[in-house]
Amino acid sequence: MPDQKAVLVRITGRVQGVSFRIWTKRQAERLGLNGWVRNERDGSVSALISGADDAVASMLDALWQGPRGANVRSVVPETADPTDAPSGFDITG
Repeated sequence: MPDQKAVLVRITGRVQGVSFRIWTKRQAERLGLNGWVRNERDGSVSALISGADDAVASMLDALWQGPRGANVRSVVPETADPTDAPSGFDITG
């Protein structure tokens, strides 16, 4: 599908201990995205987000807000391969 896009995103700030992964999964499912989200040892959160261009763009915007209690300092996306994303959206790590 030509309108499919994938990004690997690193989110920093106060993003652990605030239900960021659960919130991300809900947002991704609402937007019909595939991928995963996980906590990293350095306190950041990483996510692979794959789907329609407009849905990925909406998710990147939403990541700047995060759930109540989050204080997002940066959202850094890198281009990724859409075929790396699993079907559905998983919380890992």
